[in-house]
Amino acid sequence: MPLRLPDRLPAIELLKKESIFVMGSSRAEHQDIRPLRIAVLNLMPLKITTETDLVRILSNSPLQLEIHLMKVKAHTSKNTPVEHMRAFYRDFEVMKSEKFDGFIITGAPLEHLEFEDVSYWDEIMEIFDWSRTHVTSTLYICWAAQAGLYHHYGIPKYQLSEKMFGIFPQKPLDMRLPIFRGFDDKFNMPHSRHTEIRRADIEAVPELKVIAESPLSGVSMVMARGGREIFVTGHSEYSPLTLDTEYKRDLDKGLPIHMPYNYYIDDDMEKGVKVTWRAHGNLLFQNWLNYYVYQETPYDIENIH
Repeated sequence: MPLRLPDRLPAIELLKKESIFVMGSSRAEHQDIRPLRIAVLNLMPLKITTETDLVRILSNSPLQLEIHLMKVKAHTSKNTPVEHMRAFYRDFEVMKSEKFDGFIITGAPLEHLEFEDVSYWDEIMEIFDWSRTHVTSTLYICWAAQAGLYHHYGIPKYQLSEKMFGIFPQKPLDMRLPIFRGFDDKFNMPHSRHTEIRRADIEAVPELKVIAESPLSGVSMVMARGGREIFVTGHSEYSPLTLDTEYKRDLDKGLPIHMPYNYYIDDDMEKGVKVTWRAHGNLLFQNWLNYYVYQETPYDIENIH
């Protein structure tokens, strides 16, 4: 099934070039199908890039999805055209009366700040609380995963001595969980972060369960409330060149950065990227949509509570 997206969203034309089937909202309205309503709170600076990455990975679902882009009112994006934000995004306060089958909250380049020092922290806390009564399942990514674990369960974050940067092997800890249907015993996941959460803190909270981790990059996935909250510390949605772009950007700025781990062929930039995470990344999102959203959400979306 195609994704239903706002008409004229740039991701539509970009993904059509990749033979990915997406549909504008005008055409979709003529189909008599109850699509899953998926909200995306996009906190990343380059919002069009993040939109495209998420739409690409969501498009592999056989389910029809209706994507709604959310933003916080207390922050104005400096890296995305104002016209784009006005055309395709709505403030949380406008959307908070609505209910959604699924909710994705992206990462954000805010790791250098304490959570309480984030300019829109009060609004983020309200959104986190709102999701528990208005969404069937919420997928928290990277900074959002750390922020959600901190807000809901008091899990602290810790600064790393150097950036966790590259493609790291992960081990699923309970293959019986639907989120891991079809997974191998190990899977790769991109990471790009300066902070971490620790297993000991999570194990001290009975409501939380570590479900995937790596000896190199630490805890990568945590589950709560039977899958109504899934916290992912990495970026399975990343396109092949995302880390390459980030690495070259930091080099150009003279920032301390090491070559992304296990990313370039033979650790040689000139040989290009070896893509080793895309299949499991797609599977992770499809399993979330199928088993934790579609299989759990009520047909009458107003019955979500």
